[in-house]
Amino acid sequence: MPTAATLDLTSLVRSGNRVAIQDALLHLRPREAADAIVALLPDDRLPAFAVLPKRRAAAVFEYMAGDAQRALTQAMGSKEAAALLNLVADDDRTRFLSELPAEATKQILSLLSPKESAEAAAMLKYRPGVVGRLMTAHYIAVREDWSVGQVLDYVRQHGEDSETLNVIYVIDERGVLIDDIRIRELLVVPLDRQMSDLMDRRYVILHANDSQEEALKIFRREDRSALPVVDDDGVLVGIVTVDDILDVASETATREMQRFGGSEALDEPYMHVTLGRMVKKRAGWLVVLFLGEMLTATAMGFFEKEIAKAVVLALFVPLIISSGGNSGSQASTLVIRALAVGDVSLADFWKVIRREVLAGLALGVILGTIGFLRISIWSAFSSLYGPHWLLVATTVAVALIGVVLWGTLIGCGLPFVLRRFGFDPATSSAPFVATLVDVTGLIIYFSVGLVILRGSLL
Repeated sequence: MPTAATLDLTSLVRSGNRVAIQDALLHLRPREAADAIVALLPDDRLPAFAVLPKRRAAAVFEYMAGDAQRALTQAMGSKEAAALLNLVADDDRTRFLSELPAEATKQILSLLSPKESAEAAAMLKYRPGVVGRLMTAHYIAVREDWSVGQVLDYVRQHGEDSETLNVIYVIDERGVLIDDIRIRELLVVPLDRQMSDLMDRRYVILHANDSQEEALKIFRREDRSALPVVDDDGVLVGIVTVDDILDVASETATREMQRFGGSEALDEPYMHVTLGRMVKKRAGWLVVLFLGEMLTATAMGFFEKEIAKAVVLALFVPLIISSGGNSGSQASTLVIRALAVGDVSLADFWKVIRREVLAGLALGVILGTIGFLRISIWSAFSSLYGPHWLLVATTVAVALIGVVLWGTLIGCGLPFVLRRFGFDPATSSAPFVATLVDVTGLIIYFSVGLVILRGSLL
């Protein structure tokens, strides 16, 4: 539903008052301006966007979603789009170009300035999902024999186009990174001090072909606003800033949450996914889970005679399988998250198993006790569970301990197995674990019943 701000901007666009449109957009932050323009009707977006000053337009463009960016550049024409992309940050431009058809990308690259075209082409050579696709070539690099005064003068002359001025990078004559120094360190020392005097040659780097998820872990560990990127020879080729890593973190978390829910990752905003693609993404896992649940009917069929003799056992089937599935889902979610953030690794497998065995037993005893008390108290006022209610209560209690323990072990172990064989642990989503535990939980339940109830109900 249109907001009041959107309606005001729409009326300004329809009036053709370019000064008023520009004034309204310049009073908004770039992200707010991007949202306001995208909220307009498609035919009104370009007239609103075109009144912005060039650099402001580039900043606003960076906050638009991919489909809105493509629609806007198509409406502009190639030359105007190239002029805009010359001012867009390297990493945002790379992301935009990588989503275009190959021919459209080549055409825009040919229209960019030689410098920007070379930088964009170099970044597009890196495969999707690696650090090279995130980095920017706009940074401040100096030599170790420079004085602090020389460095600050250089920053004043060239700092406007730099992605960040928080960190100054020191390179040798071959361009190899030898240190990084935070700008605040330069502001508190005499101007004639040499850069070499401030260097400790301790720094953290990313490699251009590192995965973006690995870069995310390093940013979390080091708590830095930017990190340098080097090639195989140690030559500084760019930097990655924390805002781009935050985007990676958001995308990674979104993919994991979607997989937790038992579907494929959508890879784009929910409202932008067509109905057909939505069904395709979700149907695969639903079919797999459905086929898995069919084994539940098979398991119950195997114990058909026992159920016929002791119908009371069937009353507790939902209780048993839901408890096992819930405990497995809990353990799976905790372990998957711990693996994702680096709290545990494959080497911690047996430590995790030992912890979860104890946790599973404790949780099973808690639920088993509640189940036992529920049947015992109810039997004092009702004959629903028959004369052998104590055996039924014992069966349910023991089965709950076994099923909850088993669910916990499956939930914590499966993510490790998947990681060991190179798969994404998020694939062992909560629905998948619950389905697996449902089937095996029934077998445990009726097997316990056969042992405890033999000679009485069975």
